Amino acid sequence: MAKICEHCGKKPQVGNNVSHANNKTKRRFEPNLVKVRAQLPSGEVTTMTVCTRCLRTGVVTKPVVRND
Repeated sequence: MAKICEHCGKKPQVGNNVSHANNKTKRRFEPNLVKVRAQLPSGEVTTMTVCTRCLRTGVVTKPVVRND
């Protein structure tokens, strides 16, 4: 699975682990992705992989569950 948010395009970044002795080794910063059922503006419900920031800000809306 590609570690990319399907809405905002957020993807892994690279950086360094820095030890107490100031040794540097490469590492990856992974985005916090979640698989959710999202409702598109057209009303269609689909499964998307989005970052939690998109969920929290309300950019991606979850479908309303009706218990009749």
